[in-house]
Amino acid sequence: MISVMTLNIWNDDGPWSDRSRLIRQQIDELNPDLIGFQEVLRGDDIDLLEDLLHGTNYHRDFVGAVTGWPREGVINGNAVASRWPIVDREEVVLPTPAGRNGRAALITTLDTPAGLMCFVSTHLSWRFDDVLVRERQIVTLVDRLKAHIPENGFPSILVGDFNTVSHSAEIRHLTGLQTLDGESMYLRDAWAHAGDGSAGLTWTVKNPYIPHWLAPDRRIDYIFVGPTKRDGVGEILSCQVVCDQGVDGVWPSDHFGVYAELRDEAL
Repeated sequence: MISVMTLNIWNDDGPWSDRSRLIRQQIDELNPDLIGFQEVLRGDDIDLLEDLLHGTNYHRDFVGAVTGWPREGVINGNAVASRWPIVDREEVVLPTPAGRNGRAALITTLDTPAGLMCFVSTHLSWRFDDVLVRERQIVTLVDRLKAHIPENGFPSILVGDFNTVSHSAEIRHLTGLQTLDGESMYLRDAWAHAGDGSAGLTWTVKNPYIPHWLAPDRRIDYIFVGPTKRDGVGEILSCQVVCDQGVDGVWPSDHFGVYAELRDEAL
């Protein structure tokens, strides 16, 4: 079995020391093989990835998306943590309007016991009127992802904060339900395939860090997996929402995370 987790960690806002401890507790409990993080800060005096994974044996990589946000002296981006070696990588700059925070994707190739795997962490633009922006970001991302899919490898995995709901054009494109710019793609939405049948909310007013005016109660964080092989490898066995509980008024992040388990051996 291969296990995957994704979480937007909300940079170091709020009580980061306490929040990071809750996130690390969830990581230690689930022990995922692969993790995609979003809103990771790095700078001369800060490394949130190290804060979360100190003392672990994860292979790590990072791509910066925007410099100087949320403050000067830091780079904000996405990260990958892998149980297995990262043998190739590409940093993809996603199209973003001038004056907005940049967006990026980190595409990695991993050498896993189940074969080479393309594993991607990304974060799309958040504004509700950024539909066209996100569509262009998805088209760019899919084009580069396709170039990294290994022949006869494990089904590709794309995770992240997509800032849009499952019936949007962006997600419909990823799941084979809609073309964009004359192109098509098919990945499986892990929650839709193996969730518990609930809404699977990852952005909700249940979380006290969510401003009510930001149109809450949506599923905007995803794990996508390429088609299952004929022998069953890559089948999505389970999917759950994680990092979704507060302790003494502290919550892991403003987002909830997603965790999935995949079959890595033939039936």
